[in-house]
Amino acid sequence: MDLSRVGVVIPTLDEEASIGLVLAALPAGLRQVVVADNGSTDRSAEVARAAGAQVVSAPERGYGAACLAGLAALESGVEVVAFLDADRSDHPDELPSLLQPVSEGRADMVIGSRALGHAEPGSMLPQQRFGNWLATRLIRVLFGHRYTDLGPFRVITREALERIGMQDRTYGWTVEMQVRALQLGLRVEEVPVSYRRRVGRSKIAGTVRGTLGAGVKIIGTVIGLRLRGPAAG
Repeated sequence: MDLSRVGVVIPTLDEEASIGLVLAALPAGLRQVVVADNGSTDRSAEVARAAGAQVVSAPERGYGAACLAGLAALESGVEVVAFLDADRSDHPDELPSLLQPVSEGRADMVIGSRALGHAEPGSMLPQQRFGNWLATRLIRVLFGHRYTDLGPFRVITREALERIGMQDRTYGWTVEMQVRALQLGLRVEEVPVSYRRRVGRSKIAGTVRGTLGAGVKIIGTVIGLRLRGPAAG
């Protein structure tokens, strides 16, 4: 794929130690790289700017809120959007493999699946694995599609994003995108990706409160979308 059509959004919260490494590992030639700073108190924004990224402020706390702020900053020439985390758990150099199904016209959205790829020992805590299993199982029961992961590393066409009309501002962002894609009949694929232990401590899986909050939100989002039914896209 012509990378000059691709924009990258990286939600970031206190990732000074890792954001520069993530940006350095991205393929060259991308049209735009946006770091959405979700209220960092360290030098994350400064490091990201020094590495050549565009930094936008996302003061409302929440993963989805940060992603939405990053999306709002994308140029009109961006036709495909990639999302990945700032903690270096994802492998940015694997972006071309996620873009390939879109480039070949087979998919509107591609999820990087850690379940299909290689997860470094210790990179996914037991509660993360269980949460992914439960959420994907629920999607299979309610929507008839077998996802293997709700991984943060993903690509989606700008047109598909506009049809979905993302709303979630917290932990339900990834599952909302995947369920709404099914409801709208979008073409979805998963590709194997590598996953490693993050730099620093997780703000979600690393705490009991974060784990429980994310789990409740994700399951509630899946059920809520089922009850509301497919909205026009």
